Amino acid sequence: MVQKKQVKGISDKKGMELAFHKQNYIYMLIGLGLLALGFLLMIGGGSDTITKFSPSIFDFRRITLAPILILSGYGVELYAIMKRPKEQN
Repeated sequence: MVQKKQVKGISDKKGMELAFHKQNYIYMLIGLGLLALGFLLMIGGGSDTITKFSPSIFDFRRITLAPILILSGYGVELYAIMKRPKEQN
């Protein structure tokens, strides 16, 4: 018969914790929202015909606002991943 050896620490509550806590997931959802909003602001603006030039592709929304939102979304995502929960006694 083969006997199973019990490994110490597996049954501990500390070993069964999840990688992220509720606050991390909230920050991740905020970051995903910023990313989605940035990409949505960047789409569109093409001309109706191929012979007509549309200068709307160079407006403030697509050139400045959307990239700022996308970069801030990635920053919030990085913060959400790196944030450690406060130690509880």
